[in-house]
Amino acid sequence: MTGGTSGQDYAARFADLARSGKDVHGEARFCTALVPAGARVLDAGCGTGRVMIRLAELGYDCVGVDLDASMLAVAQRQAPELPWFQADLAGFEPDALGVAADFDLVLAAGNVFPLLAAGTEATVVRRLAAALRPGGLLAAGFGLDEAHLPVPPGITLAEYDDCCAAAGLALIDRFATWDADPYDGGGYAVSVHRR
Repeated sequence: MTGGTSGQDYAARFADLARSGKDVHGEARFCTALVPAGARVLDAGCGTGRVMIRLAELGYDCVGVDLDASMLAVAQRQAPELPWFQADLAGFEPDALGVAADFDLVLAAGNVFPLLAAGTEATVVRRLAAALRPGGLLAAGFGLDEAHLPVPPGITLAEYDDCCAAAGLALIDRFATWDADPYDGGGYAVSVHRR
């Protein structure tokens, strides 16, 4: 889920941000407000593992899935003890990977939905919803305009909400940032839906 960036380059950019004093753990902090430590978390489109590694450090039971081998190679080098899987989210089946489909939280950070192959969004939402236990949460943050995306805008919030509703997910909250700032109709949204 990279829009053409290698895993090494992506990891280096976040390492530079962290060295400059920028908080790079907003997504993980957001997740800790949704589910308690010990909860099962699927990091869908986990990239280099930045968020999942932080959640694991905080006591969460995490699984990471991404299609991009260069991203996963970085994740596996940084945290070889964690479960990383290379899989297309449009064909994601936890059982096929030997993983129970009873996650408390599925996280899709880092513009996962706009970077999906066109036309697969509804399928991916359905697959991710099926991986949730009843009452489980799907948290997805992505850009909605060119200023917030590395690719041309694709899925709209209305389309995303329709995909979620069709998959049996109900919107419970929406924010403008991973710091839970109120959503004001801007170019980035973090949505939380419940199964």
